[in-house]
Amino acid sequence: MLGSTAVGAAYKNDFSLPGTDSQTATDLFKKHGSDQAGDSVEIVFKYTAGIRNAKGSVEPMLAKVKDMAGVADVRSPFTDASAVSKDGTIGYASVTLDGKTEDVPKEDVAKIIDTAQSIATDHLQVEVGGEAARNAEDKAGPTAELAGIVAALVILVLLFGSLLAASLPLITALFAVGGAIGLIALASLIFTVADFTPPILMLVGLGVGVDYALLIFYRYRHELLAGIQPAEAGRKALDSAGRTVFFAGCTVIVALLGLVALGLGSLQGIALAVAITVLITMAASLVLLPALLALFGKRIQRHVLKQQAKATQKGRTEGNRWRAMARAVQRRPIPTLLVGVIALLALSAPALGMRLGFADSGNDPKETTSRHAYDLLAEGFGPGFNGPLIVLVKGDQEAGKTVQDKLRTTDGVAQASPALPSEDGALSTVFVYPTTSPQAEGTVDLVHHLRDDVAPPLEHSTGAEVLVGGATAASQDVSETLANRLPLFVAVVVGVSSLLLLLVFRSIWIPLKAAILNLLSISAALGVITLVFQHGWFGAQPGPIEAFIPALIFAIVFGLSMDYEVFLISRIHEEWTRTKDPSQSVREGLASTGKVITAAAAIMMFVFGAFVLSNDRMLQQFGLGLAVAILLDAVIIRCLIVPAAMQMLGKRAWWLPAWLDRKLPKVSIERPEHGCP
Repeated sequence: MLGSTAVGAAYKNDFSLPGTDSQTATDLFKKHGSDQAGDSVEIVFKYTAGIRNAKGSVEPMLAKVKDMAGVADVRSPFTDASAVSKDGTIGYASVTLDGKTEDVPKEDVAKIIDTAQSIATDHLQVEVGGEAARNAEDKAGPTAELAGIVAALVILVLLFGSLLAASLPLITALFAVGGAIGLIALASLIFTVADFTPPILMLVGLGVGVDYALLIFYRYRHELLAGIQPAEAGRKALDSAGRTVFFAGCTVIVALLGLVALGLGSLQGIALAVAITVLITMAASLVLLPALLALFGKRIQRHVLKQQAKATQKGRTEGNRWRAMARAVQRRPIPTLLVGVIALLALSAPALGMRLGFADSGNDPKETTSRHAYDLLAEGFGPGFNGPLIVLVKGDQEAGKTVQDKLRTTDGVAQASPALPSEDGALSTVFVYPTTSPQAEGTVDLVHHLRDDVAPPLEHSTGAEVLVGGATAASQDVSETLANRLPLFVAVVVGVSSLLLLLVFRSIWIPLKAAILNLLSISAALGVITLVFQHGWFGAQPGPIEAFIPALIFAIVFGLSMDYEVFLISRIHEEWTRTKDPSQSVREGLASTGKVITAAAAIMMFVFGAFVLSNDRMLQQFGLGLAVAILLDAVIIRCLIVPAAMQMLGKRAWWLPAWLDRKLPKVSIERPEHGCP
């Protein structure tokens, strides 16, 4: 962490996707020296007395901007009649940057914003829009992270009744997260790591770190209650719960590394960064936490035994409430199972209509200049003006003119600019403004219509190559590519995880049940995200779901769900091995793990849920999705559906064909001789 502070970081977004029309268009722009190779920002003006009356203030400011670092060209609203609204009160200047948004330093864009807004008055409104302007604006402080830490500490204190005991899992997580963020910051100097990665690392690292440390600490506490001395209790906790943590951590890492195969630069960077974070938090739980337990073992032992004595005096036995709940589920397993599954399916249903995309300035907080610019442009020029499609024509000027004439009369197109030639004359560029907003389904349909129905006949008649690009089309390409590749990714992760469970528990039904239920919790979480952020429930602004969200949530939640699955089922398996009584095994397994699973889930739910407080739409979706998935997994699945399913399966839950049992290698997580009391 200290090293990264001294050296600094170089986070950079990379949304390139080779093989798509939008990426091909961008590459051609660069090759032929077109100004459109660089992204742009718009300086938007509103003057009720008429924008042309503000020329004396606007022109000198634009001259300053043109000479600034990172600027390739500036097009004034006074030299382009189409850059002024029909009523003359709103106009914009296009500032073409000398590279893509991710390549232009934020400091340079921030100076453009400051220079532009320096001429604003009570009567002249000046705002700056575009993706580069969005990225350059100041971000909110770490409110979500702090809220999550406080919530975790409160829950741990309530769970253990001791500030010392509560602080050990949290200290372990914080050290791991600090080390991970520092390491990733240094890695960003060499590799492509997106600039929104650090808050995601904090989010995942805190949740996973506390979760892993808590599972080991809780097993340690059980060993102390059984009369084991602290040193031996630490070894037994590592030899049992430590194996669970190692298995769960490896599952998350495998799932995250699977994201690398999806082939998108920024997503690959996020996946690697989060995988490293999980690896470090897992290592901290297996190395740092045992060291802390060895240091404070005697004090923790005194407190634990004192608590047990008080509970014994009051006639309370730990786990009785969970045993009672398990008995209630076992009396009516079929209704319980049906109610739980139907509830998850109902929540999952909205995910079938999920639209993937990326947030734009229209989703920004209302106080930002990028949002003000977006609203002004929509007011003056129509909703599609904020998301122009850039149609590239690789051919002569006559071909460019023919394409422009056709585009101008195409359904769904509000306006098509004149064909702009590149420096070498080999390309022409037409800006196409849809009649619908950038995130609207109509704009998605227009991109497909232009590519599938309009471009082929034009290419045939002109002999030119016609490509539809621009930021709006590129976002769509990325979203559709991720959506198409996601099923294969899910199948591989589910297959690998199920194989590991098959090896561990020597059962056909356990991995099948785990895979189905984990997928149900994830799909239900995606359904909730769709209701809130796509349909605008609870006051959220409607729009598409961030394209990265389903893949990231699946990778992380599937691994965490396996964590709870292994922790619960391994305790049930211990009891089954000892008693061969399936009903009692379920009751004792839930009694031993229900409290810690619920506490761990509550901590992660608050840590993840705190990110709904963020101003970043992607982090809001990410935090809500993880929080809902963990809540459903811990409450509905682990406490209701799993006990009901295990009761219905009975002895068949541990069935494995003899021939397969002989061929599979022996793998063990929990050792029966180390059972919890």
